[in-house]
Amino acid sequence: MASQNTTEHAGYGLTEKRRAIAQAAHRLFGRDGFTRASVDTIAAEAEVSKRTVYNHYGSKEQLFLSVLQDSAAAVAKTQAEIIERYLGSITDLEADLIAFAHAWISPLIDHADHFALIRQINAEATHIPPAALEAWRIAGPQASEQALANQLQRIADRGLLDINDTERAATHLIHLATGEVTQRSFYGALPLDAGQIDTIVTSGVQAFLQLYRP
Repeated sequence: MASQNTTEHAGYGLTEKRRAIAQAAHRLFGRDGFTRASVDTIAAEAEVSKRTVYNHYGSKEQLFLSVLQDSAAAVAKTQAEIIERYLGSITDLEADLIAFAHAWISPLIDHADHFALIRQINAEATHIPPAALEAWRIAGPQASEQALANQLQRIADRGLLDINDTERAATHLIHLATGEVTQRSFYGALPLDAGQIDTIVTSGVQAFLQLYRP
């Protein structure tokens, strides 16, 4: 029994160390970027040795890839829930799309650490391993837009929208209704006031409906 407890405790310790490394890396990559954040600094922030970081992740590149994938997947999960909550049952198409777009913006604040990473990616994309960029795109934006495309298809099947390419329509909705908020706020770093957001979202949804309403 003593041996079993010792083993379980050791395993728990390894899990906690890995979690501490991931959390520290998330903060520091978001603050300093991929290029400037060092494994030494991440190890110090996580209160583990540099060797422990390499034992868990192999390299700085693999650590960044893991953090970026996990972070993007968490945001995509939140956005999938938003899609279902606001577009799963349509009662007033324009009002529901406006409410959806407002909610779609909320991860800029609720997942602020993730969008700090995205700001750094935009700043130093040419210095980030292409595999990390592609993994982020697949786990995050692509997954979210595909989920939205699927929901728009269900709405179109009810005759409420006229769509030939649902993936393109999903891209249009995101960019028209929320893209300006994302860009002007620098991914949530400088939030806009509620009136500005409402004007952007409402006009964007109305433009989308001019394109896709039957």
